[in-house]
Amino acid sequence: MFLEHVNLTVASLERSIRFYQAVLRFDVRWKGHTKDGRPAAHVGDDRCYLALFEAEPGDSNEVVQDYLKPGLNHFGFVVDDLDAAIGRLRAAGGSPHAEMDYEPGRRCYFMDPDGIEVELVAY
Repeated sequence: MFLEHVNLTVASLERSIRFYQAVLRFDVRWKGHTKDGRPAAHVGDDRCYLALFEAEPGDSNEVVQDYLKPGLNHFGFVVDDLDAAIGRLRAAGGSPHAEMDYEPGRRCYFMDPDGIEVELVAY
């Protein structure tokens, strides 16, 4: 068993596509519109992807992250070379807000353009 996808609503579909392509080297697997006409895309690889849906114009873009309450805290990706991934993150305009090295792997955490926390880990 493995996690196939995570579904995110984002403020700007194109911005999120560019960001995840730059940082994670994801491909656009599908791009089109939802049944109600909103722009959408799947970015990832042959095993997993992010389903991205663009928010309605004027929607609140505030993501609430609270580790003490139920909800999504972050999602993570395994990378082969954490230093290279951090370099791509910085080149894309992001930066880690936490880096940790403990068994079984080394990891970093950062916020995507919409304020959603993402973890990268190298085992």
